[in-house]
Amino acid sequence: MERHEVHMRRALDLAERGWGRVSPNPMVGALLVSPDGDVVGEGWYEGPRGRPHAEIRALAEAGERARGATLYCTLEPCDHRGATPPCTDAIIAAGVTHAVIGALDPNPVVDGRGVARLRAAGIAVTMGPFGDRAHRLNAAFERHVTTERPFVVLKSATSLDGKTKAADATSQWITSEEARADAQRLRAWADAIVVGSRTVAQDDPALTVRDPRFAAARPPLRVVVDGRGRLEATGNLFDGTVPTLVATTGGAPKARRLAWERSGAEAVVLDEDEDGHVSLEALLAHLGKRDVQGVVVEGGATLSGSFLRAGLVDRVVLYVAPKLLGGPDHGVLAGPGFAPVGAALRLEFETVERIGPDLKVEARVHRHR
Repeated sequence: MERHEVHMRRALDLAERGWGRVSPNPMVGALLVSPDGDVVGEGWYEGPRGRPHAEIRALAEAGERARGATLYCTLEPCDHRGATPPCTDAIIAAGVTHAVIGALDPNPVVDGRGVARLRAAGIAVTMGPFGDRAHRLNAAFERHVTTERPFVVLKSATSLDGKTKAADATSQWITSEEARADAQRLRAWADAIVVGSRTVAQDDPALTVRDPRFAAARPPLRVVVDGRGRLEATGNLFDGTVPTLVATTGGAPKARRLAWERSGAEAVVLDEDEDGHVSLEALLAHLGKRDVQGVVVEGGATLSGSFLRAGLVDRVVLYVAPKLLGGPDHGVLAGPGFAPVGAALRLEFETVERIGPDLKVEARVHRHR
């Protein structure tokens, strides 16, 4: 089993090379190991759609050495013709004798067919180690292909006592340069970054990916939630450099919607919730139809609280600085809280790591979607 762990870990590392580049397809890594234990081929899916899959790149590198080899692949090989031919055909033709797979592909056009095809051809198939990591890597893809809705990550930076701003409302910079750089990687993962109009008015964010490692990747869609049309069409989000979408309601003045569109942004009128704000359910449904799979919510406490109370957040990412700011206001969430304690929104820690002087905490939200 140790051998499988070594090779599957390498395959997962290869898959991550597609970070921020392959959506709406999944990140996939693959390698081929000869009967002697030598790695004879490696590959990963680098996007965009239509480029060779990870398995095909590994097979091409291996050539004749693929015969009798074991394939390690982070995701079940496809058995259908889409933008590319079925990977199963190439695997069978190459003479691979064993496939170790990290995770099954929940895409309805795959969903076990790849494994069944390989086994029918006499190839032994084993579900490999690190299945949790394989699923987590493509959580957004899995959510979208099974529900047509995006996977939502709520991201915030706080002091140790949970404050996102100081008592004078200043917030730059609570966390370190290292933490901010790590947050850029999260942005690169996202297909869309969502903020509220108040955050835009106060901070004038650009919501772009500034990490040079992802300079060639497609930029995430910048989404502003402004149900009443309070935001003027000025500032960084209306500079025309990166696509911007303003989600609003019929209550927004038509003149304001036209101003947003003249600036180069797109305005979409969505249903209202019971409080007269943009329905976040409707927003996610709209984004899902646009092939948005991963959403990062970077809005302030009001928008964050609304997403959480609506049960729409899948993962929380907090960057926590070793600072105490105090004061009664500026917590991560605004609006009605969860009470009593037994009604609290329950999370499960996934990872806790040191980023410079700060901590990065990732937690999965316990809920039934």
